[in-house]
Amino acid sequence: QAQLVESGGDLVQPGGSLRLSCAASGFTLDYYVIGWFRQAPGKEREGVSCISSSASRTYYADSVKGRFTISRDNAKNTVYLQMNSLKAEDTAVYYCATPGRPDYGCYDGVPIDYEYDYWGQGTQVTVSS
Repeated sequence: QAQLVESGGDLVQPGGSLRLSCAASGFTLDYYVIGWFRQAPGKEREGVSCISSSASRTYYADSVKGRFTISRDNAKNTVYLQMNSLKAEDTAVYYCATPGRPDYGCYDGVPIDYEYDYWGQGTQVTVSS
């Protein structure tokens, strides 16, 4: 069964760092765009970042630009989100997702959730002192 599994969420102090992982099982990530999204309590889900299958295209939300870095290791079938200089407003459940069509998406900006059909279960990131 094809699925995405996020990990790496934790409680961290403001200014700290975390690296989230999105591991695929049951299929190979090589050909697929991966997007990261987040949803804070009481807020709508928002696109954070995306990466194309070859990593030639990456995009970030303005709120995380310069602090977050998306990358992928196709040999490990995993996409990462390195998050530095974390702020309280980064607190959210973080999800990875894929549109499920080869190299579809992540063309010209942050990921839009209705273009993504397959989702992980999410991982909680809490930034608090």
